Amino acid sequence: MTDPMILSVKSPNNFNMMTYFRLILLVATMLPLLSSCNYNSLVEQKQGVEQQWAEVQNQYQRRADLIPNLVATVKGYATHESETLEKVTQARAAATSVNINADDLNEETLARFQSAQNELTGALKSLLAVSEAYPDLKANENFRDLQVQLEGTENRIATARGRYTEAVAGYNTAIKKFPTVIYAGWFGFQPQPQFKADDAAQKAPEVKF
Repeated sequence: MTDPMILSVKSPNNFNMMTYFRLILLVATMLPLLSSCNYNSLVEQKQGVEQQWAEVQNQYQRRADLIPNLVATVKGYATHESETLEKVTQARAAATSVNINADDLNEETLARFQSAQNELTGALKSLLAVSEAYPDLKANENFRDLQVQLEGTENRIATARGRYTEAVAGYNTAIKKFPTVIYAGWFGFQPQPQFKADDAAQKAPEVKF
């Protein structure tokens, strides 16, 4: 005959084991569903980062496209500023040579891109500062039109960078959350780089009329 005391001791253990088993089964069933939902969300966020990065590059390219006409216009009035004009031309060539595919975007490649763009920003500042010494140049309609376009492009660059920063921040936060952090790396979701703060270099060239 079974001792009632033994039953009273075993029963809670059996109950706990069964409950534990059911919890494991529930987690095993729900985790793939959660993973699927989170995976799709990460794909969308990653695509958002890539789209914003493409827009950043587009706006910087737009700025680069303005420079040949700007240099040619200044050259017509400021013949003694050949050194400044040459620096702008060289900086533009260096900046446009750094094109980074979204798949190759990392801390190193973004730093190289940012450095090249900073050099061009500095060269443009020097060029616009030089133009202040040439009243006829400042009065030139083509030069003034290029200044307006340059100012608009700098604003677009700032907007594009801001949107990229927001997209990256949201994506990087998402891949660190539980349970996403468990499997994000398995599917190739890696943190994306951010622009480094550099107030002096990143301040847009001041356009004066």
